[in-house]
Amino acid sequence: MPDFLRLHRFSLFFTVALLGLLFLAAPEARAQGKRKVIQFTGIVASGDSLLGVPGASVYVPKAGRGTTSNAYGYFSLAVLAGDSVVIRSLGYTNQTIIIPADYQRQSYSVIITMQEDATLLGEVRVFPYTTERDFKKAFLALRLPTERGSAAAANLNEELMNRIFRTQPMGAVANFRQAMSTQQYDYERRQGMAPNQYTNNPLLNPFSWLQLIQQVKNGEFKKKNNDD
Repeated sequence: MPDFLRLHRFSLFFTVALLGLLFLAAPEARAQGKRKVIQFTGIVASGDSLLGVPGASVYVPKAGRGTTSNAYGYFSLAVLAGDSVVIRSLGYTNQTIIIPADYQRQSYSVIITMQEDATLLGEVRVFPYTTERDFKKAFLALRLPTERGSAAAANLNEELMNRIFRTQPMGAVANFRQAMSTQQYDYERRQGMAPNQYTNNPLLNPFSWLQLIQQVKNGEFKKKNNDD
């Protein structure tokens, strides 16, 4: 057999064998590259009271997907084995949960306790005094302006106050108070608790008539006539 035929057969055999190995290794490579889908559920709770933290962010940074906890701190999110899940909430430090890469079950449940992240603000001094004693000393040494010639004295001037009283228009608040006062007076007058035409006129007052009848029965008017 010529040499070029032997070389051609060897090349063909090598190509077929290589293709066979590639076909056999492809399913195994695909199986290794495919990650298991896991339902990640849990409760985000505060570390001190174990109460649910509502509105906490449950986020997978690499995948760009996430969810938030409900009013009771519960959440549910579909993740892949090996994902890193970041839990965030305002006022708490971030927490990271890593799903095991070889996890075989279909669900993964956790209780995440968030730790408070307290931020200390700088000290603010209201007065430029180092001690309370210095403040009292400066306050007692304070010299206030005299009343004469001040704005307070001008506002309390009797002539000015009378002019304001005569010319100041009635505002909405004053109108409302006047209306409420009038309604209350009308109500009390109908109930007989306020002065009215019946209480002012003794002839129309039933209590005055009752007193007159009692005086007639007792004979008070006869005694006065005999004395005269």
